[in-house]
Amino acid sequence: MQMVKKISLILLTVWFALLFFMPKQELYYKLEESLAKQDVRINEQHIDEGLFSLSLENADVYVKGIKVAHVKKLTFFTLLFYSEVKVKGVMLEESLKAVAPRQMDSAVARYSILSPLEAKVEARGSFGTIAGEVNLSKRILHLDFIEAKKIETLKNLLKKGEKGWYYETSF
Repeated sequence: MQMVKKISLILLTVWFALLFFMPKQELYYKLEESLAKQDVRINEQHIDEGLFSLSLENADVYVKGIKVAHVKKLTFFTLLFYSEVKVKGVMLEESLKAVAPRQMDSAVARYSILSPLEAKVEARGSFGTIAGEVNLSKRILHLDFIEAKKIETLKNLLKKGEKGWYYETSF
């Protein structure tokens, strides 16, 4: 029994040290580097590194040199076996309001090692409430509009199902 306690304590200590000393900002810069290959750039005003998280504040998102959105706060949280990305206060540029809803209050994407082939997605904004999942094995994104409001700009992309409106695409 003593051996099990010692091994558990060592594993817990290694896990905590790995999370504590993990170079979160460098991992973020690697993400920026891979996004740059797709011509997507993020200009943030402030980066805050926490014990298990990394937060960006007042970030502007550019695609092919054109500003498409402003994000108030973006938080990456990880425990290695569970990861979460929270986005708060997304405002699309005025020129894109004919294509998509202009405001998103919050969005959350969660990934757990317990279900390694899917990630859960939730969002709330001027369009209503969305819940869905990303199936990584089939490479499909499925979003259900639970509370649909002001979705006129999106209707040509949505399909009507038994439960209401949904969006589905492959990647």
